[in-house]
Amino acid sequence: MSDEELAKDLGPLAALTIGVGTMIGAGIFVLPGEAVATAGPLAAIAFVLGGGIALLTAFSASELGTAMPKSGGAYFYVNRALGPLFGSIAGWGNWIGLAFASAFYVYGFGEYIVRMAGISFGPVELGFLSLSAAQLIGLGAALFFIAVNYVGAKETGTLQNVIVITLVGILTVFTAFGVLNADLATLRPIVPPDKGLTPLLPVTGLIFVSYLGFVQITSVAEEIKDPGRNLPRAVIGSVVLVTAIYALVLLAVLAAVETELVANNDTAVVDVASRLIGPIGAAALLLGGLLATASSANASILASSRINFAMGRNKLVSPELNEIHPRYGTPYRSIAVTGGFIVLFLLIGDIRTLSTAGSVLHLVIYGLLNIALIVMREAEPEAYDPDYRVPFYPATPILGAVLSLALIAFIDPRVIALCIAFVVVAALWYLVYARDKTDAQGVLSEYILHRADEMPEPAVTAATSVRPDGGTYRVMVPLANPDHETDLITLASAIANQRNGTVVATHIVQVPDQTALEQGADHVAELDAESEQLLERARQDAETLDVDVETKTILSHRSFEEVFDAAKSDNADLVVMGWGPHAHGRAEDRMDELTGDLPCDFLVLKDRGFDASRILVPTAGGPDSELGAAVANLLSAEYDSDVSLLYVRDDDESPDEAESFLEEWATDHDLADANLLVDRGDPGTAIERAATDHTMVVIGATEQGLLSRLMGDSLIDDVAETVDCSVLLAQKRHERSLRERLFG
Repeated sequence: MSDEELAKDLGPLAALTIGVGTMIGAGIFVLPGEAVATAGPLAAIAFVLGGGIALLTAFSASELGTAMPKSGGAYFYVNRALGPLFGSIAGWGNWIGLAFASAFYVYGFGEYIVRMAGISFGPVELGFLSLSAAQLIGLGAALFFIAVNYVGAKETGTLQNVIVITLVGILTVFTAFGVLNADLATLRPIVPPDKGLTPLLPVTGLIFVSYLGFVQITSVAEEIKDPGRNLPRAVIGSVVLVTAIYALVLLAVLAAVETELVANNDTAVVDVASRLIGPIGAAALLLGGLLATASSANASILASSRINFAMGRNKLVSPELNEIHPRYGTPYRSIAVTGGFIVLFLLIGDIRTLSTAGSVLHLVIYGLLNIALIVMREAEPEAYDPDYRVPFYPATPILGAVLSLALIAFIDPRVIALCIAFVVVAALWYLVYARDKTDAQGVLSEYILHRADEMPEPAVTAATSVRPDGGTYRVMVPLANPDHETDLITLASAIANQRNGTVVATHIVQVPDQTALEQGADHVAELDAESEQLLERARQDAETLDVDVETKTILSHRSFEEVFDAAKSDNADLVVMGWGPHAHGRAEDRMDELTGDLPCDFLVLKDRGFDASRILVPTAGGPDSELGAAVANLLSAEYDSDVSLLYVRDDDESPDEAESFLEEWATDHDLADANLLVDRGDPGTAIERAATDHTMVVIGATEQGLLSRLMGDSLIDDVAETVDCSVLLAQKRHERSLRERLFG
């Protein structure tokens, strides 16, 4: 869906309830028991401190959200400001953090069901796992919420509003009863005399999972009406409202009953309500606990799919993860993977581990988000024009970043180690998988690299070493024969021009085995007198076509094999090379079939004069024909070429079936305007007949294996030798097993 098609259907109340509905869950219904057991009445101050840290980040999220109202929220802002390396950390951290939080919420849901139903049985042994009754019920709840999101239940937004209003009403009445029965003496001493303030920060880290919802509002910023006005109100308002509710509820609880009744009690508020209000109050709080934990779990699963969508849009994860279900219209794969994480964490974690793990990962994200705000303000990129601005800049985001990251140090070291492992995996994911796919260079690296002369060398080196490789389409041209240099560069330049890419003209000078490469570097002129002249001509030809060009000479004891190595080291997306006795050989060199895979897409030109005015693309389907279609599209856009598609049917296929296949294939490959030709008989003869009216044949490499080609003639060789026009062999990057290389 394009941005212009997005319906702005979320009003201020709906946006507010997204944040409140996620936050007002197990934070107040489950965690008070753990918090009070550790810090006593000081736990109420921990909730206020947690809300204060969240509020600092809420200011930054509001400014970034009004400047860039895009799906993905915190992930999107970090990715845009700090670049895809930190974007990967933020995206994966948010995703996994929400999975931990969701597991925590359904665990709390299980605790409330156990309490409501009076269930009492010991742990259930499942192999090496020992599951409590609450975990088993939480598992059922998790599967239910995953299924609800998988099939895409409608009107969940309206239901969320009803749940939030109901919860606020229940807690308001409960707090009023607590205040009426309060005895301030029970709050003294607020600071435990034996522990002092020492528990304050660890408890703040424990309960910080209660403040994960407000940034999720920015994940749906594209759908909020008047985001410049309503988004800050919803983000900041949700934090202020929830912090006030948490503090008042906990103070009322601790002032109304003995601290011992609350400590280590996962359903403490129910017991307190039973004492203050009676059975009706206990039932209301049980209902509130169920609604709160269910609402939080469901909202977190929903939010995770928005983050995955944004990551897929930036190619940090495979866009296939966000494939829409043909029946339900939901990103079912993303939801299923998220559900798998939730179930795993629920089975292996306890309440405290799940809550603190969710807290740590989100504290990392909030720290990065505040830094992202500073980068956007200082770099002042074009089009950054927020409707809301952070108060007291830069003190607010600096304080938000420092406090968010510093709070991590006070959480369980084992949880910190686990989350560091997730951060490392996310960084490696970018460097190994996503770096050569994404083109989303961050504002920070752009700022540094555009001012490289003014910046410290380590900063420039760091920005260069982690910047994405997917942003510039690189077409490598191995040059060997001066007679065909111009045509190869012309072909490469036409493709690079359409992709806004760069031509890398590479001359591989073969050095005798007896000569060390270091020694050969001092004698390039003697080894190949044409090298400098050849590369200079290539540069001039490419620049004539207004395409960026790089030139380089590589010394090697090998020739053809070095093309593959150079393509890998240069991060080439496409190699355009000559085909003939004076070139480096074919892309499908027979020995290479046994020893390696193509590192990128290859085009091999049998050159009889470059003329792209009338292009013939034979096809029977397959990945290499798809590359041929893409090349024909690019050349047609560059030269306004006339493109024809040829399909050769066999005797068992009717003309109507053949034409239907070709029409569908043409439409699928953006060649609906091409001339469609259907022939019958020997494919080589049919191609030769059709080629007489064309100036270039673009043909996909065969999927034959080595043994098949050794024992018989190759269609590609036959076509290349018999037609009068130039032939362009197209072969996609592939990884093939030994069996496939031998037998096809």
